Amino acid sequence: MKKTYLTIFLILCSSVVMANENKAVVATEEMDRVEDSNPIRIVTRPEIVGLWGMQIANNKKCIEYYNFKSNNNVVIKSGQEWSSGIYDYQSSQEERSALPALILQVKYDNNEVDCSGYNEDQTGEISQYFVQWKNPSTINFCSSEKADQCFATLRRILP
Repeated sequence: MKKTYLTIFLILCSSVVMANENKAVVATEEMDRVEDSNPIRIVTRPEIVGLWGMQIANNKKCIEYYNFKSNNNVVIKSGQEWSSGIYDYQSSQEERSALPALILQVKYDNNEVDCSGYNEDQTGEISQYFVQWKNPSTINFCSSEKADQCFATLRRILP
C-alpha cells in the first residue's frame, strides 16, 4: 500500500515539475520575441557633438561656428568661408592627467575670406587639438595635452 501511495505521489510530482519546465521554456521564448521587437535603441555620442561658437579676438563682430555632428562629420563657418570635413574625438582614459584629443580633417573649403580676414584654402588639412573642458558649455582648444598652450575658447550654442 505504501508503495502504491509513493508511486502515485512521485507521478504527480513529476508532472508538476514537467509543467513548470514547459512554462519556463514558453516564458523564455516570449522574452526573446519581445527583445527582437523592441524599437528602442540606445546610441551613445561624443560629448562634443553640437554647435559651438568661437569669437575671434581681432574681430568681435564675427563668430566662427563649429558644428560637430554625431556621424563624425563637421561643418565650420567663419565669415564668408565655410568648410566641411570629418573629426575624431578621443576622450581621455585618465580624466585628470590627460586631455581628450580632437582630430579634424578638412575635406572641402570654399576658399572665401574667414573671420580673421584670411583667404586660405584648407582642403586636405589635418589638425590635432586637445580639448580642455571648463564646464559642459565651454571648452578650450589647446596645442598640448598639458593644457598650458590653449589658444581658442568655444561656447556651446546648441546641444
